[in-house]
Amino acid sequence: MTENQDRPPHANALPSRRTVLAGAGAGALAATALPGAVARADGAPLGAYDVVVVGAGASGMTAALTAARRGLSVLVVEKAPTFGGSAARSGAGIWLPNNSVILGAGVPDTPEKAAAYLSAVVGPDVPADRQRAFLANGPRMLDFVMANSPLGFRFMDGYSDYYPNLPGGLPNGRSIEPDQIDGNLLGAELAHLNPAYMAVPAGMVVFSQDYKWLNLAAVSAKGLAVSTECLARGARAALRGEKPLTMGQALAAGLRAGLQRAGVPVWLNSPLVDLVVEGGAVTGVVVEKEGVRGVVRARKGVVIGSGGFEHNAQMRAQYQQQPIGTEWSVGAKENTGDGIRAGQRAGAALSLMEDAWWGPSIPLPGEPYFCLAERTLPGGLIVNAAGARFVNEAAPYSDVVHVMYEKDRGGAGSHIPAWLIVDQNYRNKYLFKDILPTLPFPDSWYGAGAAKKAWTWDALAGQIGVPAGALRATLNRFNAQAWNGTDPDHHRGDTAYDHYYTDPGVQPNSCLAPVWAPPFYAFKIVPGDLGTKGGIVTDARARALRADGSVIRGLWAAGNASAAVMGHSYAGAGSTIGPAMTFGYVAANDIADS
Repeated sequence: MTENQDRPPHANALPSRRTVLAGAGAGALAATALPGAVARADGAPLGAYDVVVVGAGASGMTAALTAARRGLSVLVVEKAPTFGGSAARSGAGIWLPNNSVILGAGVPDTPEKAAAYLSAVVGPDVPADRQRAFLANGPRMLDFVMANSPLGFRFMDGYSDYYPNLPGGLPNGRSIEPDQIDGNLLGAELAHLNPAYMAVPAGMVVFSQDYKWLNLAAVSAKGLAVSTECLARGARAALRGEKPLTMGQALAAGLRAGLQRAGVPVWLNSPLVDLVVEGGAVTGVVVEKEGVRGVVRARKGVVIGSGGFEHNAQMRAQYQQQPIGTEWSVGAKENTGDGIRAGQRAGAALSLMEDAWWGPSIPLPGEPYFCLAERTLPGGLIVNAAGARFVNEAAPYSDVVHVMYEKDRGGAGSHIPAWLIVDQNYRNKYLFKDILPTLPFPDSWYGAGAAKKAWTWDALAGQIGVPAGALRATLNRFNAQAWNGTDPDHHRGDTAYDHYYTDPGVQPNSCLAPVWAPPFYAFKIVPGDLGTKGGIVTDARARALRADGSVIRGLWAAGNASAAVMGHSYAGAGSTIGPAMTFGYVAANDIADS
């Protein structure tokens, strides 16, 4: 990467060449698109509010709740027939240094540690003032949300920062997740909650942190105890007549309940068509509501919180490295970049468009599976088309995909797809996705080519198309290192994060165990994602910026519709939702203050 490439413009740096070109392209588009937008401002009036928020995900609902509690009239418009977006589908980890929940739990965080760590993680890609704005406002946002919604939060004890060895990194982590809430609080609106990516097993109440131990229920006393407690929580909720929600379902439902209490209308099935731009300022939105296209005026500002472009094949082909697939993303299917493109037409610069919140994924029929524990548990390894290991399988998921793409540039198809290989010993011990230990994988996985099974290493090599001799050599070397508990090749197990999704009963290295017991399994690994992370360039106040660094009056952006404050990296579990909510909060406060 060349110096300044993709760096957002700010007061102390010149905009990058790519950002300037993006801005120039936006200007060209605006020359043709904006007169239409202005003309449509005289179309069917659909109302006027102080603030219009585009998107009912974590960033949008936080922005709307903040603006409403600051005394402004607010409307939320949402493309989907549901609310919650990708956040509702997620585990809802939230990375927020120095928040009251982790400090109350005794986490030894300080502003100085957090600033040093975030700076070390994101490097020069993100202006220092945006980093400071995130760190300063994150704790305030969380306290505000807890005071103005039914949401509470729990410390994810032991879920390490992703780079705990960097200055300021915490091996025990900074991440939190929503506490359990009762979906009955929403009344009939609960039916419009976007479903979870993976449903919680019937009769159980499961927190994101529990999955680490549920994976180990067959081999760990603590795993069995956690599984029993999940069942007990479910039984208690049933006795109380509750509809228990956790993880992303709790987060989205809690924010929506806060909007209900604040009297904020949320229009579902109301996609953004364009922004209304008059006199160089954004003054409203063009939306389609119940099949009618019209204009909603925004007296004070518009906040774009409409998510990324992970399900827009044309945009992914334009901005991102091949191979890429919209079908490999677990982001909300409605995320097609509508808000990003509208912002660009209004003159906004774009950045980080080539990047995403990546993760190694298995392209299962129907929907991809985003691998967390499966690639980290002892008894498995990932190989490329040459049958060789090439990465620390337990590294942060975004890093694994970055390595896949980087190495694939040397020869297309050399690392994408890759293959996760495990043995029957692994299968006898650990949950895989939602398949219990020892149970067979669905025939559809094999039919789709996502899974392979063979009784010898050589036969497996033939099925996945890698040289048998090379695979034998890789497995022999891996097994010898696993017996010793060391990985000099890729350093698996060198950090606290590497050991989070592992089996503490395996020693001397809970990340490593040999692959020896037939039959053997291989799973196709592709570059999946939780969503894209590039979008509208914003400043420390979440205001949209042009390529020259000037502010577009009336336009703010947050969440995956904006260029991520995490830059090309990923500080810890919840580095998507934490900043999304924080900059939604920042945007609404900036509107109210100004």
